[in-house]
Amino acid sequence: MNRLQQFSRPNPLFAEARGDIAVSFEFFPPKSETMAETLWGSIQTLAPLKPRFVSVTYGAGGSTRERTHATVQRIIQETDLTPAAHLTCVGASRSEVDEVARAYWDAGVRHLVALRGDPPTAGERYEAHPQGYANAAELVAGLKAVAPFDISVAAYPELHPDSSCRQSDLENLKRKIDAGADRAITQFFFSADSFFRFQDAVADAGMDVEIVPGILPVSNVAQTRRFAGQCGTGIPDWLDAMFEGLDDLPSARQLIAATVAAELCGQLYAGGVRHFHFYTLNRAELSYAICHLLGVRAHA
Repeated sequence: MNRLQQFSRPNPLFAEARGDIAVSFEFFPPKSETMAETLWGSIQTLAPLKPRFVSVTYGAGGSTRERTHATVQRIIQETDLTPAAHLTCVGASRSEVDEVARAYWDAGVRHLVALRGDPPTAGERYEAHPQGYANAAELVAGLKAVAPFDISVAAYPELHPDSSCRQSDLENLKRKIDAGADRAITQFFFSADSFFRFQDAVADAGMDVEIVPGILPVSNVAQTRRFAGQCGTGIPDWLDAMFEGLDDLPSARQLIAATVAAELCGQLYAGGVRHFHFYTLNRAELSYAICHLLGVRAHA
């Protein structure tokens, strides 16, 4: 065998991606007019990729309720996208949460992302509202009682920060699925193996449910470390090394970020994944580039 035969790939990276991929995108509600312009520009850029849905987050303790609702309302009114509104049970009674859900249904929202939610103050221990839903499983059941929503829930390939072990994490996910959740979207991760191990564990636990990998394109390692600390994701040492020396080279950071995330998506695709959920941080360029590599093309 000569060197060319030994080391060359049979096809270029992503050559097997044939446009059989579904994507979805997550945004957060803007805090200012400038941020609103950035968000809306990103939505308009990504909309031609025909995402399966676009989700809008809900701040800790329900702190962005009005802005989340306003963003979802604008998506409904001004685009043909399918919005998925995040909804949590922190700091609200059951009747208050149900009222928000009914308002979403009346506004035309059919997809919700049901989450337990984070405490209003970082570092505090989660405590359920005395008259509220105690956890995400109860929330899912309550939302299904309000209306026949399509409901996504969260999953954690590397354990939820409050979980003691993998088994308790799986049992919690199963309670959400049994309550009526239609799919689970994972927290971001950087190892395809961790996703596949989690996927196998879910199947072994008797859950027949779609598991959608959440992808975070990284261009700011310090920011990513903060996010990771909140959700239990491990940051590999090689990721730090990959971005070392690029503090003053934003374009180079973008290229590295797209390459790293696209490689992860390529490994997941090779393992049979066909739906990717991108945490955009309200920026379109990286997610758009990765989707392009995966064979997802804009529609007129």
